[in-house]
This record gives sequence, structure tokens and C-alpha cells, in this order.
Amino acid sequence: MAPGGAQGLVLQRDDHRSEALLKFTLDDVAYLTSDEGVAALADVAALPSLDGVRDVAVVRERHAARAPVLIETTLLRRRAVAKLPDAGQWLFTDEALQQATAEPVAAHRALRLAGRVVHDVTCSVGADLAALRRTAAEVVGSDLDPVRVAMARHNLGGEVLICRADALHPVTRDAAVVADPARRSEGRRRFDPREYMPALDDLLEVCSDRDLAVKCAPGIDFDALGDMGFRGEVEITSWAGSVREACLWSPGLGESGVTRRATVLDTGEQLTDAEDSDCEVGPVGRWIVDPDGAVVRAGLVRHYAARHGLWQLDPEIAYLSGDTVPPGVRGFEVIEELAFTEKALRQALSVHDCGVLEILVRGVNVNPDELRRRLRLRGTVSLSVVITRIGAGANARRRAFICRSVPVAASI
Repeated sequence: MAPGGAQGLVLQRDDHRSEALLKFTLDDVAYLTSDEGVAALADVAALPSLDGVRDVAVVRERHAARAPVLIETTLLRRRAVAKLPDAGQWLFTDEALQQATAEPVAAHRALRLAGRVVHDVTCSVGADLAALRRTAAEVVGSDLDPVRVAMARHNLGGEVLICRADALHPVTRDAAVVADPARRSEGRRRFDPREYMPALDDLLEVCSDRDLAVKCAPGIDFDALGDMGFRGEVEITSWAGSVREACLWSPGLGESGVTRRATVLDTGEQLTDAEDSDCEVGPVGRWIVDPDGAVVRAGLVRHYAARHGLWQLDPEIAYLSGDTVPPGVRGFEVIEELAFTEKALRQALSVHDCGVLEILVRGVNVNPDELRRRLRLRGTVSLSVVITRIGAGANARRRAFICRSVPVAASI
């Protein structure tokens, strides 16, 4: 095989992302971290886009067989900025970047391990190690993939001990274990935690006598965790308006009496199932509040309502209502309620001179994009509509609430 670990490069376009069908080698890492490789990366980074045949041809002309790894590394670094703003000189593989923890989320998790000796047994290219080294008393990293181990050593600049080891065969004792099992293989997502690499049930068994924190997909089945013997705390964390992960905290690391936690990094709010969940169900008030996805995914909607003096529109639906909006939360001020049919909604929106419409849906089989096209709005006002089900069975009613959306800073 030619230097650079690949004979060629194939670029695929999908939602403005460029992915290379390329496997990095240890030779690639050695080159990219050499003086020659660093200079070549700077040369390629100076090209504005790398999304055209001309730019790719320029790299090939200048760097020959090294072009594939230079282009891929440059593209990955550009993609990494949103997740890891301080990782401008890091090395990645595509799958490693996809699974890497966003810096604010990693920093939050690291704070819960402050002062501990921590072993990240699936350290990959080092995103979690970078956060842990700032809070933990001592940090060790390991991974089974030699290429990722080499990349992590470069990325962490020699500040953390990193070795090649199997997560299921511990090489440390007493340290708290952090793991982020791979949930992708050759581009395919793995939804069953028993198919993670390493498998979650195996990891829980091996670390049954250790303090353990495991990053999982946010959609993980809570019941399946119980079947695997997990008895700790599940924390659902959101950042930038999106649910990012579920983290499993073993009893030694979790809070006593807590089995579920929602952490909203955008507002700094945390909520647990140890709190009061007594809230009413009633008709819509002045405001509708759509709780953060972490609250919904953690099953803490009633707890959130009780904390903020809100009530549910329906006991099975996550929309809440109240006379005020919680601090730092976007509110939807109700201006009209009606039985939902497309005809009735179109007429009401016409009366309100609506031309731009945000559609929120829960409990009703409605595709917002398709509905928006069918409504054929022609007005000048921007509005929101909340479409939901009230009641169950024969008593179920589809309702639409036309609202003015009020930004966070202006919420009352």
C-alpha cells in the first residue's frame, strides 16, 4: 500500500458533510505528527473549501499519496469545531469524531468526578480525557485501537498516561472507571446496548465492584438496564437545545435516592426523580411550555411542572401550561385555541395574517413540514401552533393552540 494508508479518496456529499472512505494507519499518524506532516496540513488547511474537484486535485499534485489523509484530517478538524472548539490541531477518525463528547458535556461529567482517580477505558482520541485532566486527581486512558491510542497521545500532548488495553480486562485497580462504548461500526448505528463495543452487559459485569460511569445513547431502554442488573442513576444531558447522552452512574458515583436525573446545560438546571412530582392537569393557561428534551427523556415532566408551578394539559403528554414561564425558557403565549382540523387551522391562521408558521406536535400523527405546505400561508406575521391530543380513547380530542412565540430573553 502507498504511504498514507490508502490508494485513493472517495468523497460523499450528505447534508453538507464530507466523509472519506479511509482507514487511518499508525504510519499516517506518524506522518501527520511529523514536521513534514504538520507543514502539509497547514498547506491544505489554507484551501478554502476542499469540496470541489479543483481543490482535491491541488492537494494530490502537491502531496501525492499523502493527499487522502491530509484532506480527511482537515475536513474532520473543520467539523470538530462545533464539538471541540479547542481541538484545532487534533487528529481524528470519522467514527471517533462522531462519537466524541461535546466539550461542555464532557466538562459537566468531569465535574462529577472531581478529585477522583479516573481510568477512561475507551478513551478513543481523548475528548473525555481532555476534560477529566482538569478535574480529576489523576487520569489514565486506554483503548483497544492502536491508531486511536496514538492519536490520543498526540491530542493530549503527553499530559496523560495512555496505553493500549481491552476495557473488559482492567489494567488499573481502585480507580473510578469511565467508558464510552462504541455505538457505530462502519457507519451503522448499534441500538441494542448488548451490541455496543464493548457490550454494555459485559462492561457492567466486569466493573461490578468498581465505581463506574458509562456514556450511552440517549434513547437507551431504561427497562433493559434493569434487566442487565444496573441499579444506579441514569442522567440525561442536553446542550444547545439537543439531548446529547445518557450517562449511567453506579451507586458509588450517583446521588442516594436518585435513579433518574435531567441536566440542561443551556440553563444550568438539574432535576431528579427524588423531587416532588405533584402537579395538576387542567385547561390551557396564558403560556404553553415545551420542556427541554432531557426532562422529557428522563421522564421528569411532572417533577419539572411541580418545581415551576405549571400544570399538564394531559397526563400522558409532555406539554405544560402556566401563567408564567420558567427562567431561561422559551414560552408560547396562547392567542387562540381550536379543535384541530386543517381547514379550521387554515382559516384561523388567515385571520391572524400568518405567513410563517412553526409547528409543534405531540400525541397526534401530523407531519409538520407536510402540514405547513398544505396550509398555503400568505400572511405577514410569524406565529407558532401547538397541536396535541387531550384525553384518551373515546374522549380523545385533537386541539390546536395558536401562539406567539416569545424568545428566552423576553419570557415573562
